[in-house]
Amino acid sequence: MSRITALLPRRDARPADDSAAGFDRRLTPPLVLGSLLNPVNSSMIAVTLVPIGAAFGAPPSTTLWLVSALYLATAVGQPAVGRLVDRYGARPVYLAGTALVGIAGLLGALAPSLGLLIVARVLLGLGTCAAYPAAMHLVRSEAARTGLSTPAGILTALSVAAQASSAIGPTLGGLLIGVGGWRTVFAVNIPLSLACLVMGRRRLPAIPPERPSDGGRSGLDLAGMALFSAAMTAALLFLMAPQTSSWYLLLIAAVAAAALVARELRVNDPFLDLRMLAANGPLLVTYARHALTCTVSYSVLYGFTQWLEQGRGLGESAAGLVLLPMSLVAIGVATATGRRKGIRAKLVVGSTAMAVGSALLLLLGPHTPAWALIGVVLVYGVPQGLNSLANQNALYHQAPADRIGTASGLLRTFQYSGAMLASAVIAAVFTTGATSAGLHVLALVMLGCALLLLAASVLDRSLGRAGGTAPARS
Repeated sequence: MSRITALLPRRDARPADDSAAGFDRRLTPPLVLGSLLNPVNSSMIAVTLVPIGAAFGAPPSTTLWLVSALYLATAVGQPAVGRLVDRYGARPVYLAGTALVGIAGLLGALAPSLGLLIVARVLLGLGTCAAYPAAMHLVRSEAARTGLSTPAGILTALSVAAQASSAIGPTLGGLLIGVGGWRTVFAVNIPLSLACLVMGRRRLPAIPPERPSDGGRSGLDLAGMALFSAAMTAALLFLMAPQTSSWYLLLIAAVAAAALVARELRVNDPFLDLRMLAANGPLLVTYARHALTCTVSYSVLYGFTQWLEQGRGLGESAAGLVLLPMSLVAIGVATATGRRKGIRAKLVVGSTAMAVGSALLLLLGPHTPAWALIGVVLVYGVPQGLNSLANQNALYHQAPADRIGTASGLLRTFQYSGAMLASAVIAAVFTTGATSAGLHVLALVMLGCALLLLAASVLDRSLGRAGGTAPARS
């Protein structure tokens, strides 16, 4: 029996919600609201880059740090926070993270300089790291308590919340800017944080911390976390500015990664269980698929949005409204397919739609009519609703129970590695502004990623088993 299962109430214990065998639905609101904090903050900023650049006299290559800072903090912090969830429980980590989100929102709303705005985005990235690993940990715990192999309802709700909030973020951001300026995009985190704190304190169970098999003598693998952070930070900083003069970052990343491998193979309770990852090929493929998915998704979110404003000449609010149909399609697709099995089918359909949408971007220009722009975002709504849901469900079945928080955090690491790659490509193709020529180059990169994703989905034989069996155990 896994260590998580050992901490759960006995099967004959009376659940808090008085439903003897059902999933505790009181968990859903705090878990869903907390999990959307990261994607909504990731996407709202898209329509603020131009007005923030104008306010501080900064070019697009500089304001993109507002995007990259959150992704860097999240990519590095998610697995570490996930490990804290695995070891100390979901509730305290969730509450600490959502409190930090409120502090970051206040700092961003009052920041007098672009530098402090970037600091606020870093804090937002770290604060929003907590909710998703906490959610996956609690979902797995509830599944063990109730005997459900796949609690499809809550998994679908998490995916719908993330995908819909990511897609609707530009629209929400545009509306907030219209009401109170770009600072409201930061200030909105204050009430969201308070809501999470209140619901989390009232509804999340205070499950006792995990007791390691060695009695806790090994402690938390802080050295492993530090080496992972150093390797990821150096690699992602190079990815943000891949220049010959930045070669030393690759050297730092390689040295830190080698030291990480040497340490994690030696300690009893490693931060990253490399032996488990090496033996779990399907999980590694899921990470790679998710990185490809997010490279395309965030290229649409940031590259296409900037082109709508600069290359097509739309205002911030109008650009957000053009992207609104994508969120509506994503919500509908994810809701309609969330409870259905067939992870491979979802990925094949989603990656095909992604390839079609990328090809359509090659046809856009400064005078493209609005109906054609909306047609493109409708196509992108299909993979927005399918791909991340499928990858999340695959991970749920492939990750061991006592590492579900860390594994979920790593999924977000690959997600934001894809986002960072997208940011690097956008910065490279939009050096003098978001032109149509630059958009077409970006579309070719996106098309290549979509075709690789399609191949990885078709050829992965393990997807035929995922979703039809019980989750992996420790």
